[in-house]
Amino acid sequence: MKPTLLILAAGMGSRYGGLKQVDPVGPNGEAIIDYSIYDAIRAGYGKVVFVIRESFAAAFLESFDSKLKGKIETEYVFQELLNFVPDDVEVSAERQKPWGTGHAVLVAKDVINEPFAVINADDYYGPGSYQLTHDYLLNPNTDPANDYCMVGYMLDKTLSEHGYVSRGICETDSDEFLQTVVERTHIERVDGKIITQIEEGKTMELTGNEVVSMNFWGFMPSYFDHLETYFTHFIRENAQNPKGEFYIPTVVNDLIDKGKINLKVLQSKDLWFGVTYKKDKASAVNSINKLIAKGVYPEKLWK
Repeated sequence: MKPTLLILAAGMGSRYGGLKQVDPVGPNGEAIIDYSIYDAIRAGYGKVVFVIRESFAAAFLESFDSKLKGKIETEYVFQELLNFVPDDVEVSAERQKPWGTGHAVLVAKDVINEPFAVINADDYYGPGSYQLTHDYLLNPNTDPANDYCMVGYMLDKTLSEHGYVSRGICETDSDEFLQTVVERTHIERVDGKIITQIEEGKTMELTGNEVVSMNFWGFMPSYFDHLETYFTHFIRENAQNPKGEFYIPTVVNDLIDKGKINLKVLQSKDLWFGVTYKKDKASAVNSINKLIAKGVYPEKLWK
């Protein structure tokens, strides 16, 4: 049995100003997703599932179908506003976009029956991170059905020089099992310091040494049932909230608190970079070129 890679690619890229999921950063038009899939194949993953908006379908099929054919099994699922919303629940007319990362994972429930990893489409995680998750998912530490994992990175290595970012700040026990992850949606460098908003008008300084989640998770199929239960409760309380978000860490935290799961934090030594803002692209292109020069990737990724 090979694990599946689930790629969250339904974001509209409002801060980036376009469909950053397929924007090229490699010398032959490769997007960051291409390098993620390439690393996953090398690590032993057997299938990739894209979570996209239906309006993105043509762009994704054109970008990935031919190059991935014969290399890895590929599926697409659509994340739309009303997915998994009960028929008797009325959603606010102001709400336009789907319900966040937890909702994005949930829409893949019917196409994944094996251990799976979750990543962001616009983040580069490095080949070692895929090997870490692959190996852990096939050899869980304790309870095979409810033993999950995530890849952790140091906060100061994950910031953008061009604006604020969202990060999940992690606390672990002495055995590197996650105790809690707090989603901070506004972290940025200000006058040489790393500052996060903790509530409106209130900020807190961070050290930069905090271990953060970059949304690279490893789950067993049991997570889908947990997600559906939590989402049903969430949507009944937030259907009229135009800013409500159903995040992966929200469910993970509660499951840990209730003793239903264990989640190992696998600390990566790989380089991370992403393209939150358009200005981040130049740095991403430069990083890819350096990795090619070091022999981590061939110049033409898909031959």
